[in-house]
Amino acid sequence: MKKLFLIIFLAFTSTGFCQLKSRSFEEVDSLQHLQKKKIIVFIHTNWCQFCQRMKQTTFKNQEIIEKLNADFYFIDFNAEEKRDIAFNNQTFKYKPSGNNVGVHELALQLGTMNNQIVYPVLCVLNEKREIILQYNNYLNPKDFKVVLEKLEE
Repeated sequence: MKKLFLIIFLAFTSTGFCQLKSRSFEEVDSLQHLQKKKIIVFIHTNWCQFCQRMKQTTFKNQEIIEKLNADFYFIDFNAEEKRDIAFNNQTFKYKPSGNNVGVHELALQLGTMNNQIVYPVLCVLNEKREIILQYNNYLNPKDFKVVLEKLEE
């Protein structure tokens, strides 16, 4: 009964207010036990102009918000997050590389392409938490909708 209530509550809150529901990695780990969905991780930094532009355009688009809330688990992940993150039976940590500079191990694991990480990164994981898509560039709402449609095929 508790699981049914939780599913109904989450379905109502994630689609009822037309606001993008961002979850934590720990939340997604738990939710995957209730309902399997693909996971979309938006990896960004505060200083990346293209990341901020995507947040203000693509992730404010109502069609995209509704699609993400209904069909995916969305994680808005700052690559410079300093807290430890438990995900997929592992603990990932922040790796300092200088004075107040560094990157999170999980951002590196999910966002590295061709031995480097370039922001913003869109990383899509399947229901088994395996990477099925990585894209490291700005996506406008139109192009992001195409990506979402392809993910549903």
